[in-house]
Amino acid sequence: MSPVNKRAEKAKQTRLRMLRAAGELFVERGYGATPLQDIADRAGVAVQTIYFTFRNKRNLLKEVVDTAIAGDDEPVATMDRQWFRDALAEETAQAHLRAHIAGTRQVLERVAAIVEVLRVAAATDPEVVDLWPKGEDPRYTVQAATAKSLVTKPGARADLSVDHAADVLFGLLSPELYLLLVRDRGWTPDQWEQWAYDTLRAQLVS
Repeated sequence: MSPVNKRAEKAKQTRLRMLRAAGELFVERGYGATPLQDIADRAGVAVQTIYFTFRNKRNLLKEVVDTAIAGDDEPVATMDRQWFRDALAEETAQAHLRAHIAGTRQVLERVAAIVEVLRVAAATDPEVVDLWPKGEDPRYTVQAATAKSLVTKPGARADLSVDHAADVLFGLLSPELYLLLVRDRGWTPDQWEQWAYDTLRAQLVS
């Protein structure tokens, strides 16, 4: 590996370390109660490195959320991710639904707790909301794309509309409901996945 590539890889690993430390501390303590110095200490960097990389705490939170959703720091949208495309490629509504829920579970395991942190942060710091573009919820956009494909496949309920399917997917696969059942009620992720599949199958598949 060339010196340039080594430096780039080191910078990438440092960035990921800071994001991981920030995510852990935001979940443990909350956004408002977590100083950047504590994040720097856990990541093993100088606090100036955080400022240089992210500029401020709000931008750091946005990067934590975006990375949690994606699973990495690559600029690839959810609908371009391999798990999502593989689910779309399934030939029946039932198989598509099962694959979509399995992939969504992996996202929720990473992102549900940090979404709750974001909700609380936005309530106390309105400028946090401005970090994301206004308009349709990106999570709804993903579920609507799923619904549009699913309703055309063999096994989908004949009376099922795209809008209704998207709304049901959006509601039942929400991070809030995942946290309620897994964190608050003690379900395992496996139990949540099976329940989500059974419930949505009854709603969407004939």
